[in-house]
Amino acid sequence: MPYRALISSAELAPQLNDSRWVLFDCRHQLTDKAHGKRAYANGHIPGARFADMDETLAARVTPGSGRHPLPDMDAFARWLAAQGVGAGTQVVAYDDSAGQMAARLWWMLRYLGHNDAAVLDGGWARWTKEGRPSEQAVPRPTAAAFTPRRHALQEVPLDQLLELYKHSSVLLVDARGAERFEGKTEPIDPVAGHIPGAINHPFTSNLTAEGTFLPPAELRQRLLATFGDTPPDDTIHYCGSGVSACHNLLAMAAAGLPVGRLYVGSWSQWCADPARPVETGPTKRRQSRA
Repeated sequence: MPYRALISSAELAPQLNDSRWVLFDCRHQLTDKAHGKRAYANGHIPGARFADMDETLAARVTPGSGRHPLPDMDAFARWLAAQGVGAGTQVVAYDDSAGQMAARLWWMLRYLGHNDAAVLDGGWARWTKEGRPSEQAVPRPTAAAFTPRRHALQEVPLDQLLELYKHSSVLLVDARGAERFEGKTEPIDPVAGHIPGAINHPFTSNLTAEGTFLPPAELRQRLLATFGDTPPDDTIHYCGSGVSACHNLLAMAAAGLPVGRLYVGSWSQWCADPARPVETGPTKRRQSRA
């Protein structure tokens, strides 16, 4: 049975020599763009390819785009094929930030119709803590045939969001920490606060103290408590730049819930236009605009 949300290190370890499995190292730090490449060169899970957040999982920033716009998805599909991802490939992504970065690759694969993708629960930290193997050798993948089947309904572009925003049935879920959501601090973007009417579900609330995901039943309980009366598939998720919001979408999949949609531009795109409204303080659910 394919893995489509999370996979444990114990489940992954026996598959390292299986050519039908492809691993991606997604380590990245917003404050140190060289971190991922440096960490990968120092050691990675055997056979893992490196997926660079800025060069592969996002496009170059343009005025009004947000900090991590989606790359050309046809080019991304060709990159996947070159890395050996094809029909029937089980993909596993990992990072050193509790799945925050790896979830972006997981979501992008689902966006292109490749659902046999999972994130390593606990990531690099758990893998090394358990004394599992690593290597510095860079693999030489055998190219595969990858046919993208784009699911546009998984993404909400800004123009669609502005239209959907008029309707109270749409629930915006912000994955940033409470301090940034409430506008108490903003270390990255030029404006502090959140999209009016959004509710806060920090991606860290999906995790245990050890950095692994909570059990599915507990994830489900927490997410449904956040969503209230809104069906899970009527939720639209965002964060600072469309990366950590994918963690909440991954948590939905791990909890057995229908997966919501992603506003890729997120807060960095929204706040770039001073004409767009900004709200600060705790969650304030919007009243019906009908």
